[in-house]
Amino acid sequence: AFVVQSYLAYWFGTRHGLDAATVGMLFFLGLLLTAASFPAAAALAGRFGLIRTMVFTHIPSSLLLIAMAIVPDPAAAMVLYLCRASLASMDVPTRQSYTMAIVPAEDRTAAAGITNLARSGAQSAGPILAGAFLLPLGLAAPLIGSGVLKICYDLALFAAFRSTPAPEEAQ
Repeated sequence: AFVVQSYLAYWFGTRHGLDAATVGMLFFLGLLLTAASFPAAAALAGRFGLIRTMVFTHIPSSLLLIAMAIVPDPAAAMVLYLCRASLASMDVPTRQSYTMAIVPAEDRTAAAGITNLARSGAQSAGPILAGAFLLPLGLAAPLIGSGVLKICYDLALFAAFRSTPAPEEAQ
């Protein structure tokens, strides 16, 4: 939604006074955690299902983003960021798997393109919307707004697809 790495770099620097080297190391560690979360997402999906894994890892991630926006301590904000990094992208492999499972084989390439287009389109609007919220509402507004929007998306996704399991889950 509103939050991209460039804004988070600005936010950590402006809100908490972190220098570029510290932010760079934080993002490096966050991306390592994100990469490690992909196999963990597969394990969770095997136990709880694809939709539940998408939603029930993404909602805590969004709550961590909101908490990040309001904690006054830089160390706490960095810990929350790293915790969020370990959860925020678990929906990616599970969403891809779910999409491929419910879409007929001949339509999978188009479906993958459409879902990635929607995701990229939403992300491209983020910097403009973040700037619009930032000016009148302050530094935390894009983080809080993004967290709230992501939670609404997850609840809508769960409501729409919870009774449509992937074929291998329905067995």
